[in-house]
Amino acid sequence: MKKIGFLSFGHWSPSPQSQTRSAADTLLQSIELAVAAEQLGADGAYFRVHHFARQLASPFPLLAAVGARTSRIEIGTAVIDMRYENPLYMIEDAGAADLISGERLQLGISRGSPEQVIDGWRYFGFQPAEGESDADMGRRHAEVFLDLLRGQGFAQPNPRPMFPNPPGLLRLEPVSETLRERIWWGAGSNATAVWAAKLGMNLQSSTLKSDETGEAFHIQQAAQIQAYRAAWKEAGHERTPRVSVSRSIFALVDDRDRAYFGHERDGEDQIGFIDPRTRAIFGKSYAAEPDVLIEQLKADQAIAEADTLLLTVPNQLGVDYNAHVIEAILTHVAPALGWR
Repeated sequence: MKKIGFLSFGHWSPSPQSQTRSAADTLLQSIELAVAAEQLGADGAYFRVHHFARQLASPFPLLAAVGARTSRIEIGTAVIDMRYENPLYMIEDAGAADLISGERLQLGISRGSPEQVIDGWRYFGFQPAEGESDADMGRRHAEVFLDLLRGQGFAQPNPRPMFPNPPGLLRLEPVSETLRERIWWGAGSNATAVWAAKLGMNLQSSTLKSDETGEAFHIQQAAQIQAYRAAWKEAGHERTPRVSVSRSIFALVDDRDRAYFGHERDGEDQIGFIDPRTRAIFGKSYAAEPDVLIEQLKADQAIAEADTLLLTVPNQLGVDYNAHVIEAILTHVAPALGWR
């Protein structure tokens, strides 16, 4: 069995061809797609966070709204860029969203990827410390967030408070007592996957990573997952970690699918640079008739290693079509691969 969810980047565009022409369209349709995915039997609704872009940005109002409209499906991010985050304020937002959803939040965080503006985190009031890179700063913010999630008091109470205080140092509220075990790290390299394992975070491995060996993407990603699990075991954590991968997968079952994605039948890995020093490999898209798709996916070593698969959806094509994309995988592909 494998958990199957969707991942939306939440694009919008004023183009007449787009079904999401405004931020309101994207936000409201994200909620509706999560409701539809739950009804179809999918396991997760995940959202990407980008700043300074016509995409989803502030995740917690959306996560809370999805939580209020659904009852079973996991609700998550993949990922929140921690370079932009105040960990203390994030504790309050995350705790509230998790409690509204009945503790269904699966919160993916990371150091982030190249953004739309230069050093965008500076506009949010953040600056790397002396000798620190922006990536180091993102990981530092993550460590503070993880520590605060333990729910320990740290703030000296006012001797003359407006309302009575409990004894001892005070913590931020509300705290979700179980959220700490549902934090995921989006790792772009083997080293950061190992770091995440040591800190007890689940692993989100995306459709790109540092090209560390020159091998096919899915082989490198499988090796990353294996290194993560070995580090987890060595760290001595008691629980079993979770691992997700994301893929663009389209079962061509009708004329719409063939018109939109038939040209991607022979997709290949791509090479690019996420910064001037980092060569990255991007995983290919899958698009084929279900019988062909099943055979292709059997060969993907990283999907085989993961317990959770996130299907990246073309959200600008609208809720109905994206629900169809999810249903096609659940119906025509997942059972044959033993995922259902």
